[in-house]
Amino acid sequence: MRLLTFWSTHANELLALLERHLLLVGISTIVAIAIGVPAGIAAVRRPRAGRAILAVTNAAQTIPSLALLGFLLPLPFVGGIGSRVAIAALILYALLPIVRGTVAGLSSVDTGVTAAGVAMGMTPRQLLWMVQLPLALPSIVSGIRVATVIGVGTATVAAAVGAGGLGEYIFRGLSMVDSTVILAGAIPAAVLALSADALLTYIERALRPARSAQTSRRAVVVSVAAVAAVIVLAITGLRSNANAIVVGSKNFTEQVILGELIAQTLERQHIEVVRKLNLGGTFICDRALRSGDIDVYPEYTGTALTAIFHATVPRERVLDATRARYADVGVTVLPPLGFNNTFAILVRKADAVRLGLKTIGDLKRVEGQWQPGFGFEFIERQDGYPGLVSAYGLGFTKTPRAMDLSLMYRALANGDVDMVAGDATSAMIPAFDLAVLEDDRHYFPPYDAVAVARTATLLRTPAVRQALESLSGKISAAEMQEMNHAVDVDHRDARDVARAFLDRKGVGGHS
Repeated sequence: MRLLTFWSTHANELLALLERHLLLVGISTIVAIAIGVPAGIAAVRRPRAGRAILAVTNAAQTIPSLALLGFLLPLPFVGGIGSRVAIAALILYALLPIVRGTVAGLSSVDTGVTAAGVAMGMTPRQLLWMVQLPLALPSIVSGIRVATVIGVGTATVAAAVGAGGLGEYIFRGLSMVDSTVILAGAIPAAVLALSADALLTYIERALRPARSAQTSRRAVVVSVAAVAAVIVLAITGLRSNANAIVVGSKNFTEQVILGELIAQTLERQHIEVVRKLNLGGTFICDRALRSGDIDVYPEYTGTALTAIFHATVPRERVLDATRARYADVGVTVLPPLGFNNTFAILVRKADAVRLGLKTIGDLKRVEGQWQPGFGFEFIERQDGYPGLVSAYGLGFTKTPRAMDLSLMYRALANGDVDMVAGDATSAMIPAFDLAVLEDDRHYFPPYDAVAVARTATLLRTPAVRQALESLSGKISAAEMQEMNHAVDVDHRDARDVARAFLDRKGVGGHS
């Protein structure tokens, strides 16, 4: 079975991702408990404030996870690529069930019991700690159980912002359209959620008043042990080497391969590397680079110039103009890797032959009937769909269908859409028998693949520049398409593909 083989060959990586997932969920849940239980107590004691607290926590639950991460990314202290933003989002999602569980538990305490405590001369503080909270504890644990299960599922999305966890396999599988890799992350996440639910259900039942004192003590011990384990994980898991070079990449196959090539080239020069591959699109990677969350990632000159810097220059000046604009923001563009991955307007080869479509301009013949489909970025980017239809005078009557990059080629082959904007080096072009239409008006600028790195990093560690420059001119368009094919079609691991290429080229010696 391919899934078992994948797990066995990636055992160390799987354990590391599982540990990271536990860390994200554990820290966020503990912080949410520290905030949510007092907030629930305040909501019971002050009903007017309680309505506001519940309204705020309810609102946080309604925000889609990716949207919430995007909203938090630019904020100070909690924003940026990595664990901080993911933990902040998970805390917000965990608050509602914990606050509601606390409110429900305290509200269910028998008024007679409370009155008896008051008659015995207990202060409000003593009444809370000695009577109300112990009786409300099962309900509070129930809320924590729901929050934890939600957290385990939501934490898979954290991989999109470089926080790691089991979502890395899910996003990697989506980019490769490989169900085995998707299941490699989804199944452990489901097992983790079920295990957490079972453990907290046991603790919840053990804390009910009808249970024996011994059973209750056992539940407390289990709870304390779980919290202690999370703290130990936090101490070890969040410890990072300040001297490590953080390598990022966007969230599609070619970028992951290029990220691996950069990371392994650095490692072959005995430079410690932290990988944050499979991040979101261009703008997330650019933000991470400028903020210092990553040190280097692969980019394309045309993308940088038009999408990031919103500039237009003659084709022959794109590389120099890109270098100059990056230099103004403290980023260095390394020499080109050797290939130009321009946007490719793709149609089914059978349609191209049948209708005589050879250039993008020929699409005017079908603009009234065909359904275009593009990636989310392409629809919005300056060098994307709006500029394309303007340059060629196209007037598609059907609104473009937006979809993930990894799904576009299959959607075109299956007839769900009739044309897409793909990558010229994509392995899916020959795999799905697609045709590339000629950009006869030279709308798309050159998209030379380059490594972009923080200038401060290169000055601090000159060996990084030397290592990255050793990749200059080493990758042809045919070789890049071959590597994409190995990952997307042959389902080989991107690390193995990158390692084999570097060995073949003799870059940095053998690792």
